[in-house]
Amino acid sequence: MKRSGKILAECLLKLEDIIKEGVSTWDIDRFCYLYIKEHKAIPSCLGYCGYPNSACVSVNEVVIHGIPSKKKILKEGDIVSVDLCVTLDGYVSDSTRTYEIGKVSDDVHKLNVVARECLNVGIEAAGKKGARILDIGNAVFKKAFLENGYGVVRDYTGHGVGFDLHEEPEVPNFNDRLLPNPRIKPGMVIAIEPMINMGSWQVDTLKDGWTVVTKDGKPACHWEHTVAITDNGIEILTQL
Repeated sequence: MKRSGKILAECLLKLEDIIKEGVSTWDIDRFCYLYIKEHKAIPSCLGYCGYPNSACVSVNEVVIHGIPSKKKILKEGDIVSVDLCVTLDGYVSDSTRTYEIGKVSDDVHKLNVVARECLNVGIEAAGKKGARILDIGNAVFKKAFLENGYGVVRDYTGHGVGFDLHEEPEVPNFNDRLLPNPRIKPGMVIAIEPMINMGSWQVDTLKDGWTVVTKDGKPACHWEHTVAITDNGIEILTQL
């Protein structure tokens, strides 16, 4: 999984030079596909439950699962999240980051900064001795909503990952006492992925069956890492 995660992290890093004004979301997806294939790995999203592309490329109000298109051209002030999964020798890694196109508004930049901070505090919470899964959600929800007033998406969560793209347990970004709350133990590998909206937490799915957008049309940011729980603490597998 370390090797899979390294390929993924390198690809997302190289996208910094690819993602710019005038580029289509299809161009981004094509780069990801070729990069993963060149490294003898498999783009896990391609064909997963019928998904048609290698990357989920979500612009502005699209929260997750944005389908790449030659017609969707990035422009100054946009934000775009790229959710990418890589399989190498049967092991899956999963990571997302949100890129800013040129000069974005101060409000949008703050949202992106806070969303990344949410990922960091979620990882920190997972690494504490005796932690449970919902401790991650508590940390994310506190940073996003209680401290900054942002909406925390509830319809979609983080998850276990390893031999398949989505495994148990679910890893919510909020706390609900009715949800399963297993202890976090060495040997577990989970994808922690805050999805943070500038406005309401509520979302809709478009008619294509994939594209998830904010119900109020306001921007959303998405950050994610695959992390392993070890006897010596947390290890981030999708970070160089």
